[in-house]
Amino acid sequence: MGDRVKTGIIGLGGRGAGLLEQVILKMPDVEVVAVCDLYMDRGEQVADRIEKVQGYRPFVTTQYPEVLAIAEIEAILISASWAVHTDIAVASMEAGKYVASEVGGAYSIQECWRLVEAYERTKVPCMIMENCCYGREELMVLNMVRQGVFGEIVHCAGGYHHDLRDEITYGNENRHYRLNNYIHRNCENYPTHEIGPIAKILGINRGNRMVSLVSMASNSKGLQEYIKREKGQNCELAKTDFMQGDIVTTIIKCAHGETITITLDTTLPMYYSRGFTVRGTKGMYMEENHSIYIDGMHDKHHFDWKDQWGNAEGFREKYDHPLWKKYIEDGVKGGHGGMDWLVFADFFDSVRKGTQTPLDVYDMASWMCISTLSEDSIAMGGHPVAIPDFTNGKWMNR
Repeated sequence: MGDRVKTGIIGLGGRGAGLLEQVILKMPDVEVVAVCDLYMDRGEQVADRIEKVQGYRPFVTTQYPEVLAIAEIEAILISASWAVHTDIAVASMEAGKYVASEVGGAYSIQECWRLVEAYERTKVPCMIMENCCYGREELMVLNMVRQGVFGEIVHCAGGYHHDLRDEITYGNENRHYRLNNYIHRNCENYPTHEIGPIAKILGINRGNRMVSLVSMASNSKGLQEYIKREKGQNCELAKTDFMQGDIVTTIIKCAHGETITITLDTTLPMYYSRGFTVRGTKGMYMEENHSIYIDGMHDKHHFDWKDQWGNAEGFREKYDHPLWKKYIEDGVKGGHGGMDWLVFADFFDSVRKGTQTPLDVYDMASWMCISTLSEDSIAMGGHPVAIPDFTNGKWMNR
C-alpha cells in the first residue's frame, strides 16, 4: 500500500458529504479518486468540492461497479442507504478493496452471512464505521472496566434517543431513505450506536457472544402528530400508516449471562442521548446524568444522589483513555465531537499497513442482525429469537 490511500466514496447524501467535508478531505494521506451516488447532481456537487481541495476532479458515476473497477482504488467508503450496504460491501471485498461501511441495520440474516462468507472467501477486511466506539465517555468507561473499577459487569444499556421527525417526514423532499423504512418496517432499525460500545465492554465475538433477544414496540403516534402539525392534515403523508413503533425496546442475553437493553426512540420529542449505562458488582456509570457510583465510595449518597450528578468528570484525570489523552494533546478534529476522525484514522491506518481492521466483519454482522431479529420478535409478540454465531465458534478463542 502507498502512503496516500486511494479511496472511492459510494453514497453522497448527508452522511457521505459530511464525512468528506469534515474528515476525508482533511486527511493528507487520503486521496479521493472516485465518487458515486444514484443522483448525479450530488456527485457533481461533491466532485466540485474535491477538485477545489485536491486540485483535480475525481471520477463521477451513478453506478458503483464502475468505481470498483478502478484498479488503483484501495479502499471503499460506503455511505449509501442501509438496504445496499451489504451488496456494495460484498462486491468491494470481491474486488479486493478494503471496506469502510457506515452503520445501519440488516434486512435479513442471509445478508449478514453473505458479509461473513465474502470476507472468509476473499480475506479482504470489512469494517463497520461505528464512531461511538471511539467516543470519549465510552472509551473512558471501557478503560475503567478493563481496570476492574466496576467489578464484574452484569448489565449494560444504551439507546438511540434522537428526534428524527423532521428528517423522516421530509424524506421525499430530501431524497432520504429513512422515510420508507418507517412506513414499512417495525424494528430496532439503528442498533449499532448502542450495541457497539457495549460489545467492546462485554467482549462480544472475543470471548463472549450474544445468544438471544426479545423485542417489543410501542404503537406509532409521533410521526402522524408531527406531520399534521408541520405539513398539514391534508398532505398525502398525513394519510400514511407508519409501521415503525415510536419506542422499541430490545433485551439481549449473552453467553456468559450478562444482559443488554437497547432502545430505539426517534419519533417522539426528546433530547439527544445514547443512554449509555454500565452496571457491575462494584459500581456503575450512567450517561444520562454523567455519573459514576463506586461501592464503598459513594454509599452515603444513596438518598441525595442528585448532588453527585456530573461527578464522572472527577474520574477523568485517572481514567481518561490513552487514545483520547493523546488526541486532546494533538488537537481534536473531525465530526461528532472528534469520533469520526478517530474511526477513520484507524481504518486508513489498517489499509496502509495491510492489517485487519479494529472492528471487523463479525462485529458488523452480529450488530446489524439485531434489526432483522427484532423485527421477527416484535411480529411474534416479543417471542425470544436466537442470534446466530457468525464466527462459527471462533468467538471462544478470538
